[in-house]
Amino acid sequence: MIKASATLRNDYSTISNLARSTGEPIYITKNDEDDGVFMNIDAFEKREQALEFRAKIMQAEEERLNGAKTRSISEARKELRERAGTI
Repeated sequence: MIKASATLRNDYSTISNLARSTGEPIYITKNDEDDGVFMNIDAFEKREQALEFRAKIMQAEEERLNGAKTRSISEARKELRERAGTI
């Protein structure tokens, strides 16, 4: 969704409610050019968590491709059960 910066300035509540209800970013323009993005904080935090998770997966995949030790599913399950038993 695209809105003019004047809309954000003059009708913040509407933009805020729209961002909250859709969970989607709202692109703000100034003089018909892209200027910024407005997001609901919950949607932003969820997006940040997803990006952090993706970065961890990419790092693990890179390590695997570079020869890091891996585990089979059964080995991973066994290790998790052992860890859970120590809590």
